[in-house]
Amino acid sequence: MNALAATNRNFKLASRLLGLDSKLEKSLLIPFREIKVECTIPKDDGTLASFVGFRVQHDNARGPMKGGIRYHPEVEPDEVNALAQLMTWKTAVAKIPYGGAKGGIGCDPSKLSVSELERLTRVFTQKIHDLIGIHTDVPAPDMGTGPQTMAWILDEYSKFHGYSPAVVTGKPIDLGGSLGRDAATGRGVMFGTEALLNEHGKSISGQRFVIQGFGNVGSWAAKLISEQGGKIVAVSDISGAIRNKDGIDIESLLNYTKEHRGVKGFDGAHPIDANSILVEDCDILIPAALGGVINRENANEIKAKFIIEAANHPTDPDADEILSKKGVVILPDIYANSGGVTVSYFEWVQNIQGFMWEEEKVNDELRTYMNRGFKDMKEMCQTHSCDLRMGAFTLGVNRVARATVLRGWGA
Repeated sequence: MNALAATNRNFKLASRLLGLDSKLEKSLLIPFREIKVECTIPKDDGTLASFVGFRVQHDNARGPMKGGIRYHPEVEPDEVNALAQLMTWKTAVAKIPYGGAKGGIGCDPSKLSVSELERLTRVFTQKIHDLIGIHTDVPAPDMGTGPQTMAWILDEYSKFHGYSPAVVTGKPIDLGGSLGRDAATGRGVMFGTEALLNEHGKSISGQRFVIQGFGNVGSWAAKLISEQGGKIVAVSDISGAIRNKDGIDIESLLNYTKEHRGVKGFDGAHPIDANSILVEDCDILIPAALGGVINRENANEIKAKFIIEAANHPTDPDADEILSKKGVVILPDIYANSGGVTVSYFEWVQNIQGFMWEEEKVNDELRTYMNRGFKDMKEMCQTHSCDLRMGAFTLGVNRVARATVLRGWGA
């Protein structure tokens, strides 16, 4: 089942639990707007190259739409629709005043020079500048983009609308980016894990963790969890996978990956088959890479008692059922990885106020939001006698549905 089919399925299950009528259900599913634009740029060698840029704006009942812009050669429309929809529910679960969006450009950023990427970003912004905005749609970095991309969008947008730092988040600190944003998703994963374990009478200290994916989210989660006394026994990334049953020294691994661009060859652990990372013996498994990695083929082999979904849609519905029967507790992605968008919201607030926060305040506020989100999700689980995924979906869908009806859009 692809990401869109799985997301739609979870939405419909939540809709039934909430008793939404069919007209409202349909209006919540259909995207507000889908934008597709041609972006033609001169390359460094003087030839012209054309790329397709897009933006799916899913819902704005609760506030401006929010979501990443990715640069990737294989941008799949269904996946982008699913991710835009997930952002709608995620922002509602986090109780931040946004709707959902997602977009990007079909290109391979590794094959473009910095100046070509800048020209491409500026042309894309010229095509969509009147469809995004501080109170309309606020982009952020995603796969293949980063703070520099956001800086170019900010500059190009400001040519049309005046200096507008709040039009994008995930910016460089010097242009109004927030302290703590880089670590935010990983820190949110740590706070969510802490809340879940507390519910089960446990703490992070002494638990054995396996982390699939050692990019921004996985590496920050590993660092922060190890600082809390958690034992990271296995890690993987695109280069390979490693294991040390006594615990990997995460600081040393972080230094190694900066130099070698991957975990492969790290001498503080022994190499293992990357395909076995999800079924390694551990207490808590954190998939922090791609979607759909936990499926019916491997779900029965998973040994973890808890799964923390740091990636988007890492567990497909078939695996959900198998793991549920095994008694595995899954902390769903629309709650577990919401730390990033929450601190993006803090960045937007700081830009609008023109008043920047200290990093300690950012982290304290994030903890408050993650703890409140967990409590609200658990209340929905008790109300509807459902698991955490349906608790999160009913919480998010209910908040968006209520805003939609209150605004008179429910007919």
